[in-house]
Amino acid sequence: MEFRGVCVLLGVLLLVNCSFQQSSQRRIVKKADTAKDAAIKELQKQIDDIVQELNLLKEQQALQTVCLKGIKIYDKCFLADTVKKRYHTASEDCNALGGVLGTPTSREANDQLRDYIRQSIGPNEQVWLGINDMVTEGTWVDQTGSSITYKNWDTSNHRSPQPDGGMSSNCAVLSGASSGKWFDENCREEKPSVCQFNIV
Repeated sequence: MEFRGVCVLLGVLLLVNCSFQQSSQRRIVKKADTAKDAAIKELQKQIDDIVQELNLLKEQQALQTVCLKGIKIYDKCFLADTVKKRYHTASEDCNALGGVLGTPTSREANDQLRDYIRQSIGPNEQVWLGINDMVTEGTWVDQTGSSITYKNWDTSNHRSPQPDGGMSSNCAVLSGASSGKWFDENCREEKPSVCQFNIV
């Protein structure tokens, strides 16, 4: 009987010892896993930082290329597209390049854009601007949906000052032939365009 009790006690002690060893091994494994997780997180952060820097460099290089091919006006680069397209196609093509249709925000910018268009596309051409009143007739907004603060509509014809197209003319063009004045046109017309890119 005593022998059996000693055996049971010895067995219990062996089980406790094994359990203790397994639990300390788990703690060691947990510490190793925690250190490994921290190292993986740090590597992932470094990779994310490198990818972000690379994207920024690509964007800067693309903008420099755009500015070299096009023109820099204040804090933006503009690049003319001589291919005649409908407004929406021209807008989508600019978006695909990382820009938007050009929207001058001052008289000086409008004049510089007019001169650039005359040289790069032609003196009598009209180009799509990133301005429309598609949502609310008569409320002209830029491509972000913000109200435009600068306007250069052609008001020289007193019987029909611009914009005068009503519901059928919801997109704006800048005219090289009319000293950079703006006209409203049907968005389905095909015209050259100019893309605008923010400089980082």
